[in-house]
Amino acid sequence: MVEEKKKGFSFTSREKNEFIWGWLFILPTIIGLVVLNIIPIINTIYQSFFKTGDFGRGNIFVGLQNYQKVFADKEIWQALLNTVRYAIVEVPFSIAISLVLAVLLNKKIKGRSVYRTIIFLPMVAAPAAIAMVWRWLYNSDFGLLNHIFHSKINWVSSPSIAVYSIAVIGIWSILGYNMVLFLAGLQEIPGDYYEAAEIDGATGISSFFNITLPLLSPTIFFVLVTRVIASLQVFDLIYMVIDNTNPALGKTQSLVYLFYRYSFVNKNIGYGSTIVVVLLLLTLLVTVLQMIGQKKWVYYN
Repeated sequence: MVEEKKKGFSFTSREKNEFIWGWLFILPTIIGLVVLNIIPIINTIYQSFFKTGDFGRGNIFVGLQNYQKVFADKEIWQALLNTVRYAIVEVPFSIAISLVLAVLLNKKIKGRSVYRTIIFLPMVAAPAAIAMVWRWLYNSDFGLLNHIFHSKINWVSSPSIAVYSIAVIGIWSILGYNMVLFLAGLQEIPGDYYEAAEIDGATGISSFFNITLPLLSPTIFFVLVTRVIASLQVFDLIYMVIDNTNPALGKTQSLVYLFYRYSFVNKNIGYGSTIVVVLLLLTLLVTVLQMIGQKKWVYYN
């Protein structure tokens, strides 16, 4: 084969062709990443140092004033508290319930494919449809939940419980996705471990805590990281379930909801960009802490 010498490295014609075609195949992904992710991130950081008008018109450089305003804004701190409350409910409960469902549906039971499909269905439903159904369920006058409990609870208009009601919708919506990931992880665990444990007299519960959880910990960690990131970015459920006249809006709006309101309703792109940058830094911090903490409980071998 013909070899080409370049900077001390030897490439055969085949290797050169593979190199070129490899880059050509990933080029669309790289272009999409740069155009749809990298450039918007840089532009958002840039806009956060300006006071802007409608869609960036009339930029006035204000330095760190937007950041000073964010950290002094009580509404921002309330939105952060709302976001944390949502995450505290949605993340652990969605992981725990989907893990139990995955373990149950990993067994050879009759109709498990049907059950898996039913649980996964919310993932393919339109968010608007989900919001409409749950708004009917939560309706204080003729909703199904109040009919079942014979009560008059204001599920989404009471400031004290509205954010938790939204979290319940989030849990229900993501169960199927988490369950599929856990099922994939469970099917990678060799059955020999369970057979050996059964011979030694281990119970099902003992096998779950001593075999299943340790060997499934990488999958659990992946789901945990992705769910925490998603919960910090919650927007669509709040936007579609809680309207602008709802008295619980102040106790349910998240940081992303505030970004939307300041950027596209109040036309203050600079301040909205600042909120997003702060959220980005918060997400990075939480993710780094998770990466550090996973060394104590995630087993890759």
